[in-house]
Amino acid sequence: MLFAVMRRPLALAVLLLLPLSAAAQALPGNDQFAGQLLSGQADQVAEVSPGVAVPLWRGADGRVLMLGAGRQPAGVSAADAPLAFSVVDAGAVATNGVLYRLSPSLQAHAGVTEHSWANAPYRVLGSEVGATYSAGRYSLGLSMGADAVNSAARLPRVLPGALPGVNGLSSFGSSTQLNARGRVALDASSGIDLGASVGRIHLLPGNLMGIDTLDQKALSFGIDRGPLSGSLVGRVMQPSAGIPGAYSPDRRWSSIDFGVTWKLPWQGQLSVGAQNLWSSGSSTSTPVGPEPDQSRTPYVQYHQDL
Repeated sequence: MLFAVMRRPLALAVLLLLPLSAAAQALPGNDQFAGQLLSGQADQVAEVSPGVAVPLWRGADGRVLMLGAGRQPAGVSAADAPLAFSVVDAGAVATNGVLYRLSPSLQAHAGVTEHSWANAPYRVLGSEVGATYSAGRYSLGLSMGADAVNSAARLPRVLPGALPGVNGLSSFGSSTQLNARGRVALDASSGIDLGASVGRIHLLPGNLMGIDTLDQKALSFGIDRGPLSGSLVGRVMQPSAGIPGAYSPDRRWSSIDFGVTWKLPWQGQLSVGAQNLWSSGSSTSTPVGPEPDQSRTPYVQYHQDL
């Protein structure tokens, strides 16, 4: 992700006017360009890629406001991802965000994401606000997030299973979650990441599972060293107690995803792993197959920034 620095009032105005489709541009995301932005003088404009220019500002007291956009492959579970998107469906993730560095150890952030698929009008729009505190080698962040399908996805729900799924659910409608993330830096080029999330998933009306709401918990563990990183993500879902349609409050589904990513020198990225490497619980039998889908899905995925 690439960030640029600007004055607070101007940044807020730009963020409101910035179309989400602008995030689809494959902007450079390495430290060289980040350093170029932060070294700019007040009220100057720096060209960060051909045809893309942004105003810069940085306070004398160290406070920094940064605006960024980026694009990444969809489907590969990240160490801090509370939701799982299928790696089989071709698509991408577009991101826009703003970060305000209040002090050298405290920063606040807000962002929006769009998960899209190449051959379907189905999109999942997400938002998140939170803050991160850093103390030397250690950092801890808390955030609130929400995700929802676009209105177009509700039209063809009479064809269950024809749409891409989230957490193995073709009838995913929306979710809210509270996230906690921590990191321990082992040295300048390696570290350990831990994550936890609790939230609630709402399913589309008329789904074949006969359930309105699911509670979800997720735990993640990640480790990285240089260009290599790996993550292990476990999730548990079960019908919410006391919610209409919760035909079996004690029923639950569990799964574990595992993945390894290698960032290549030419701004490429190679990922290998498996979704539902381990799973438990009995899925609901529907005319289009079990739901949630707990099939083990190995993958090899390559992404290239242009």
